[in-house]
Amino acid sequence: MSAVHPSALVALGAELGAGVEIGPWCQIGPEVVLEPGARLISHVVVDGRTRIGAEAVLYPFATVGLAPQDLKYRGEPTATVIGPRTVVREHCTIHRGTATGAGITRIGADCLLMAVAHVAHDCVIGDGVIIANNVVMGGHVEIGDGAVIGGAAALHQFVRIGRAAMVGGVSGVEADVIPYGSVIGNRARLAGLNLVKLKRAGVARAQIHHLRAAFRTLFQAEGVFADRLALVRARYGEDPLVGEILAFIAAPSHRGLIRAARADPAED
Repeated sequence: MSAVHPSALVALGAELGAGVEIGPWCQIGPEVVLEPGARLISHVVVDGRTRIGAEAVLYPFATVGLAPQDLKYRGEPTATVIGPRTVVREHCTIHRGTATGAGITRIGADCLLMAVAHVAHDCVIGDGVIIANNVVMGGHVEIGDGAVIGGAAALHQFVRIGRAAMVGGVSGVEADVIPYGSVIGNRARLAGLNLVKLKRAGVARAQIHHLRAAFRTLFQAEGVFADRLALVRARYGEDPLVGEILAFIAAPSHRGLIRAARADPAED
C-alpha cells in the first residue's frame, strides 16, 4: 500500500506501485508511474510521461519530466525514465525528451545525481553513474555505465562520455571522452586513463598495461591519427577493453573526440 501525505497533489491517472511514499507538498502528474518502493521525500514535482523506477529516491525540490528548455518543443508527448534505486538529490532538474531528438530522457539504475545537477532533454545516462553537485549538461548527452562527472562540470550538447570515464570538476567538455578516459580542464583535455576505476573494478594488470600502451599510441605518439588507430587495432584490438575504445572512436559522433596534451616522458 502507498503512503501519500495529505498535502501532496496526486493527479487522477497517476500509477503508484506498492510501498510508494510521497511526502509533503509533492505534485504528481496524471501520466506519471511510480514503481514499487519509490520515495519522494517532499516538495518534489514529477510531470509528463514519466516513470520512476523501483526504490528510487527523489529529494526535496527535485523536478522530473517537465518541458525541455528547447524553443522547438511544442508540447509533444515525450517521456522521461529514471531507473531503479537511483537517487536524485535536492534541486536537480531532469527534463523530458523532444520530438526532434529520441523522444525520451533516460537515467539508468543505481545512479547518484547530487544537488543542483541538470539533465537536459534527450540525455541518456547509463547505470551506476555518479553526477556531482552543480553539473550541467546540454541536450542529447550520452554517459556510459559507471562514469563519474565531477562537480560543476559542463557537458556540451551531443557529447558522449564513455563507460567508466572520469570528468574532473569544473571541466568544460565539448567533445567525446573515450571509455576509461580521464579528462580535466577548460576546455577539457585527456589527462590519462581512469586507473582508479579500473583497479577498483578488478581489471587485470595485463589488461591495464594494454590499455596504457594503446592510449600512448593513440594520443601521445607522433604521426597521423588514422595510422596510429590502425596500429592499435593491429596490436591490441583483441583486448576487449581496447576494443571498446576502438568501437567508441568508430561510432558516429556529433562532437569529435577529446585529444590529450603531449605527455612529458619523464612523467610516464
